[in-house]
Amino acid sequence: MFETGSVAPDVVLEDTTGRVVRLSEFRGKDNVLLYFMRSTTCPVCNSHVKDLAARAAEFAAADVRVLIAVPEGRAEAKAWRTKRGLPLRVVTGRSGTPHETFGLSKKMLQQSGSVLIDRDGVVRHVHAATMPTSAYDRKGIAKAVEELARVH
Repeated sequence: MFETGSVAPDVVLEDTTGRVVRLSEFRGKDNVLLYFMRSTTCPVCNSHVKDLAARAAEFAAADVRVLIAVPEGRAEAKAWRTKRGLPLRVVTGRSGTPHETFGLSKKMLQQSGSVLIDRDGVVRHVHAATMPTSAYDRKGIAKAVEELARVH
């Protein structure tokens, strides 16, 4: 997993439409919050995504683009997103999972968590957990987003 203060590499993902998503495409423009779900079938993760979607306007006002990273393939991710009417962009890995790319290993359960990267490509917040109930650091994310306004 990335470390706070480090520069995020140009990770390449894919959204549910098949479009390539590069972290570098946000540099100089937007901050990016990636939320990593344990799986699309995880009820706890789904409640976290529901909260993120409810806060979409708050994130947009802070120039934060929210990406939901799922370990499943594109077709399953697209069906999941469509079924829930999710307004947030959902991404998968192009080779392997986004979780593997970011160092979230699969132990007994798939790790989940979040990474906030500022528009300069610097990691501002990192949180990972094996138990989904601990994966969504709402207060930590809110604090890091608030700090972005002071930095930029």
